[in-house]
Formats: sequence, C-alpha cells, structure tokens
Amino acid sequence: MNLWRVEWLRLWRTRRWLALAGVFLFFGLLGPITAAYMDVLLGRLAGDVQIILPPPTPVSGLEQYMGNAMQVGLLVVLAIAAGALAFDTPPERATFYRSRVSGAWPLLVPRYTVTAAAACGAFILGTAGAWYETVILLGPLPVGAMILGTLLICLYLAFTVAVVALSAAVLRGVLGVIALSAAILLTFPLLGLVPELRPWLPGQLLGALTSLVAGAEPASYMRAAVVTALATAALLPAAAFLLGRREV
Repeated sequence: MNLWRVEWLRLWRTRRWLALAGVFLFFGLLGPITAAYMDVLLGRLAGDVQIILPPPTPVSGLEQYMGNAMQVGLLVVLAIAAGALAFDTPPERATFYRSRVSGAWPLLVPRYTVTAAAACGAFILGTAGAWYETVILLGPLPVGAMILGTLLICLYLAFTVAVVALSAAVLRGVLGVIALSAAILLTFPLLGLVPELRPWLPGQLLGALTSLVAGAEPASYMRAAVVTALATAALLPAAAFLLGRREV
C-alpha cells in the first residue's frame, strides 16, 4: 500500500473529512438563513425595543457564511493539518515511516496534498450550500465572481496547510504545531496595518469571495494571489529540508 492511499484512508477512516465538511456545510446552510431572518431573530431577542435593519442582500448572506466559516473552519483545518503533518510524533511511528523512505519529501507531499485537497473540498461544499441557500432566500449571485472568489480562498487554504507543514518541521507536538501555525497566520493582519503591504498579503484573499460578489475588480487580488502561490511553493521545500535534517 503506497503512502498516497494510506493518507486517503487515514482521512476517511478517522472521520477527519467529516469534521471538515460538517463545519463548512453547517455554516454554509446557516449563514444565508441568518441573514434573511436577522430582523426577526433580533426582534424576538429585543422584546419591546424596535430594531430596524437594512433589507438583506445576497452579499449579506455570503458575509454571514464567511464570517463564521473562516473563523471556526480555519481552526479545524489547522487541527487536522497538524495531526497529519506532525509525523515525527510519536517517535515509534516516525521511526516506522522514516525507515521505509529516503528523505522527508515522500512523507510530506502525500500528507500535504491530501489535507489541502480535503480542506478545499470542504470549503467548496460549504460555499455550494451557501450559494444555494442565498439564491433561494435572497436572490441570485454572479457566477464568475463566485467561482473566482472560491478558488482564491482555496489558494489561501493551501497556503495555510503549507504553514502548518513548516511549523511541523520546527516543532514536534500537535498542539505546538497548531499554536505556531496560528501565530504565523495572525501576523498578517498586523502587517496589513501598513497600507503599502496590504495588497500583497495572503490574508487579503479571505475577503475575496464577498468583495468580488459585491463588485470588486479581480485585479485587486492578483498581487496577493501571486505572493500566496509563491509562498506556498517555497514553504513546502523548506519544511522538507528541515524535516530531513531532524533526528527522530
């Protein structure tokens, strides 16, 4: 049994795919409903206080989805990626794998690819659910903007898993890998405080879906997309190099 099949079976039999798909699909179906009936929900909670909200739009349905999915969903992606990529923990399993392949690259690539594909697939599933609910409840969405925005966020998810791979090359424990990965990703909002850097940062892609649907120009995200793709391509060899030098 080759390592690619092992990783697909690990993802399937441990139900990790279910955690990923469940989180994104849940928020994908819930977000547009929340946007459509927010005035009713707030009215019930407020009692006698009258709350007036602007009429919900298709964009607001997506905003509700993205606001939740990109918080909870990213945490789930970090946890599952750390569990897959921290393959030097425990040492017994690390010795088993390392004694059967030459170098870290053959171990890293299947785990990275399967995890990134699962994260992107789960996000696409959630987005499809949000798209369907939004069209039913709030109105149509532009097809081209939806597809491009979804692809850009999938690129960010692939970058996120690559960050986890690098963190796993620095630390061994799953919790430590999650914490380091989160710390790295949280530096980008801080760098975004510099206006000159903001258009180039990978974190800009997180707002691509809602912004493009609202009418933003696709070109405004191209710099961030190029940087994210190049960073992902650089992080993986760096992680393999560090893992290859580390003793079990």
